[in-house]
Amino acid sequence: MNLLVRLPNWLGDTVMAVPVLASFRAAWPEARVLAVGPWASLLAGQGLADVLLNYPRAWSGRLRAADAVPSPRPELAVVLPNSFEAALTAWYWGARRRVGFATGGRSWLLTDAVPRDGALRHQVDDYLLLVERCGVDVATREPALTPPGPEAAERAEVLGLLEQLGPTASHGLRVGIHLGAAYGPAKLWPSARVAELGRLLIERGHTPILLGAPSDAEVAATIVANAPVASLVGRDRPALLPALLSEFDVVVSGDTGVAHLAAALGVRVVTLFGPTDPRLSVPRGRTTVVTHPVPCAPCFYRTCPIEHPCLDGIAPERVYAQVVDASDRAGVEAGR
Repeated sequence: MNLLVRLPNWLGDTVMAVPVLASFRAAWPEARVLAVGPWASLLAGQGLADVLLNYPRAWSGRLRAADAVPSPRPELAVVLPNSFEAALTAWYWGARRRVGFATGGRSWLLTDAVPRDGALRHQVDDYLLLVERCGVDVATREPALTPPGPEAAERAEVLGLLEQLGPTASHGLRVGIHLGAAYGPAKLWPSARVAELGRLLIERGHTPILLGAPSDAEVAATIVANAPVASLVGRDRPALLPALLSEFDVVVSGDTGVAHLAAALGVRVVTLFGPTDPRLSVPRGRTTVVTHPVPCAPCFYRTCPIEHPCLDGIAPERVYAQVVDASDRAGVEAGR
């Protein structure tokens, strides 16, 4: 059997789709599985798919990528994104059975258009509805990925980057603080709060390290100017993320793909939620969620039109307490 899974377009959603691939692999171990998506390559070496094809977000490269899908035609295509284009591509690939959600006027492109029932579900469970529609039992509801081994080239490159930052505090935690969010600035913890957390960690014997994309460099510079924290912002790359995150004892992040990836790798994660709803997208794993309840949250705005009270109201002392929490428990902390 040839099975094609069209993965989501975003890092966090791709991680939340891991149980889909794991369930199909458990049910059909002899199937030839092709996983297609912008972040597909991060699943290399996980045994979840036989072929991983990076599928660009830009329209200019999508037709070329679609034509690169190897034959023969899949018997089944599971379309996780809700876009019209994703369903059209599954049809273009000639999949005999095409399973996806009935959204965006695309039902006629799907052989199995699964209706939305309006229920409030975590994104992982939402994707798994499509697995169940295929007659497959759900094998897991928690994404789990294996970190790169010590012999991996990515691991050696990451260790080199960390060595350039200087020694880690001998008895403290190495804490990654991720700054960015592709969703928009509404998910970002204010830089003054990040700097204060960095100072708290250093004063108490821990090693905070800023993480982020090149687009986060200006924010990182502001933080470094106000706290003596180390920074790897803009110095890593997507292929290094699994190896890099695996080197941290704890990762502090907003509701981002990096938080989901770290949790799937087994790293403790402290996730700050503001404009989005943790019931829908909390990273599953060793995760603690910190929120500051305000009447307007969750609003799901990409840019806050007021003073950003949901995240600005989260005190660094509260985040620090969760970072060093010795009980290592997962849960949701409601702010006071």
